[in-house]
Amino acid sequence: MRGVPARITTVTIKLIGLSGGIGSGKSTVADLLRQRGIPVIDADAIARQVVEPGLPAYRDIVLAWPSVVAVDGTIDRKTLAAIVFSDPASQAHLEAITHPRIRDEIAVQAEALGRAGHALAFLEAALIVESGYYKQLDGLVVVAASEAKQIERVMARDRSTREAALARIRAQGPLEEKVRAATYVIDNNGDLASTQAQADAVLAKILGGVAAR
Repeated sequence: MRGVPARITTVTIKLIGLSGGIGSGKSTVADLLRQRGIPVIDADAIARQVVEPGLPAYRDIVLAWPSVVAVDGTIDRKTLAAIVFSDPASQAHLEAITHPRIRDEIAVQAEALGRAGHALAFLEAALIVESGYYKQLDGLVVVAASEAKQIERVMARDRSTREAALARIRAQGPLEEKVRAATYVIDNNGDLASTQAQADAVLAKILGGVAAR
């Protein structure tokens, strides 16, 4: 998402970033926000959308890594991840292919939400801080958890080895950097009730700011 535009949308909408390390629980917080009627733009869903067969990003990826094409013709995301998360140059190349298209679709969705009358939305994305994209938003919520907890969750979710989980975690920027950039931090080392209480407190503060506009 490098090279982001100065304005994300021409419609007035407060767009807050929602990030965290893999396995930290940002998707859990995103679900809580949706339950409270707050729209959440899912950058990972957009990332899957822009690499569908026939689209420009798909063609660029297949040219770079022919082995990532699955039997059904789609991109095998696990194979692609195994390549790029172990090689910084490959990761940078993939980002150059996908991030501009992801950024454009985020702008489209934010514009649509603003026109639908929403004053607030969140953008759930893993690499907001690494790309510098958070600087173009109206704030940043980071969901944090210990590395041990991240590994445990990634292994359970992906049925992966500890080594594979750790490689994916460390392919992202250090969680501490995300926390330093955050406007608000939610500690997700505890149970769901604790995370929910923190998310509600953060949302109340943000909504207070929206109302004061």
